[in-house]
Amino acid sequence: MTLQDLMAKYGDYQIEMRRYFHQHPEESTKEVKTAERIRAELDQMGIPWRVCGMPTGTLARIEGKEPGRTIMLRGDIDALSVTEETGLPFASCNPGVMHACGHDCHISMLLTAAKMLSEIKDQLKGTVVLCFQPAEEIGRGADAMVKDGALEGVDACFGMHVWADVKAGQVGMHKGATMASADQFTIRVHGFSGHGSAPHQTVDAAVMASSIVMNLQTMVSREYAPIDTAVVTVGKIVAGTRFNVIAGEAVLEGTTRTFSPKIRNGYHEVLGRIASNTAAAFRGTAEVEYNYLVPITINDSKMIDVAAGAGRKIFGDDGVVDCEPTMGGEDFAYYQEKIPGAMVLLGINNPECKATYPQHHGRYTVDESVLIKGAALHVQTALDFLGVELH
Repeated sequence: MTLQDLMAKYGDYQIEMRRYFHQHPEESTKEVKTAERIRAELDQMGIPWRVCGMPTGTLARIEGKEPGRTIMLRGDIDALSVTEETGLPFASCNPGVMHACGHDCHISMLLTAAKMLSEIKDQLKGTVVLCFQPAEEIGRGADAMVKDGALEGVDACFGMHVWADVKAGQVGMHKGATMASADQFTIRVHGFSGHGSAPHQTVDAAVMASSIVMNLQTMVSREYAPIDTAVVTVGKIVAGTRFNVIAGEAVLEGTTRTFSPKIRNGYHEVLGRIASNTAAAFRGTAEVEYNYLVPITINDSKMIDVAAGAGRKIFGDDGVVDCEPTMGGEDFAYYQEKIPGAMVLLGINNPECKATYPQHHGRYTVDESVLIKGAALHVQTALDFLGVELH
C-alpha cells in the first residue's frame, strides 16, 4: 500500500479527530480527557503506550519487523486560555479555552500518522516513537518527558507546527536557530500607599511600574548590539485597588526572547538592574523573579535534509520553502538539546476558508485540507530516516 493510498484511506479520520479535539480543549497540565481519548485511539490501533513526564503525557511505540534506528515523532496537546470567536459548528465547548495555536491539528496528525504506520509496520526497519506531549504552552512538557526517559534509545526527533504565516500547501523549514528562547519574568514593585490627594506622603508604585516598563525598552536599543536579536515584552501590569488610593504595590509580568545564549543568560541581571534602580529613583524598591522556560530551537542540518526530502515527496518541489526564524518559542528545543531534531512549519493560511488569523487569536482556524499531508509528512520523514521504501 502506497502512502497516497493511506492518505486517501485516513483523510476522514484526520478531520474527525481534529474537530473532536478542537471542540474539547484543555489547558496545560489539565489535558485529562484529551489524554484519555488519545490513549483510547492507540488502544484501538493495538499500539502500546505508557504515561510519560506528566499524568497527561503519552509515549507510544511502533516496532518494525526488522531492527534499525529509532525516530520520535512529537505532537503537543494543550490548549490556551482564549475565548473562541470562530463560530464553527465544532467550536470549543469549554468556555474561555481554545485550541488557538493549532495543537488540535498536531494531535490529529500524529494519531493519523499512527494509523498509517501501524498498517505498514511489517515493512518498517526500526522503531517509531509517538510522543503526545502536554504543557507546551507553559514550556514544561518536553523537559518532563525527557527526564522520564522519552529519548532513551531514540536517535532523532521530528516535530511539526501548523503555522499561520505559511501558505496552505507549503511547509517551511530552516537549518540552525529557527525559534527563539522564551522565558518569563515577574517584577514586584514596592512603594508606600496613601490618599490620592496627597502624593507627597506616598511612594507611588504605579508610577514606578510605568517607568520600569518604559526603561526596559532601552534594553534592546542600548544594551545589545544592533545585529543581535532580542525581545523584552511586559504583557501584564497590576497596580492599585481603587481610583483615589495611590498604589503601594505593583506587579509586572513579561517575556524575553533571543537567539543568543549569552543574551539569554544575562537577561536576569539587566532586568534586575533597571528595575531596582528605576524604583530607587522614586524611593521604592523592586525585585525580579526570572524563570527559564524554553531554550533556543536549533534544527539539525541533516535532519532538515531528511525532512525536506520527505516534504518534496508529499508537497512537491515548490511546496518546501525556507522560512525565516521566528521569535516564537517551542519546548521541542529540549529534545534537540539531547538528540538531532527538526521542527518544521506546516502552512495552513488560506483566505478562502478564513484561515488568516494569527496564532493565539480568538478567530484562529486552519485549512483542514492540508492536515492529511501533515500526517503523511510525519510518516514519510520516519520512513526516510529509517531507510524504508514502501512496496
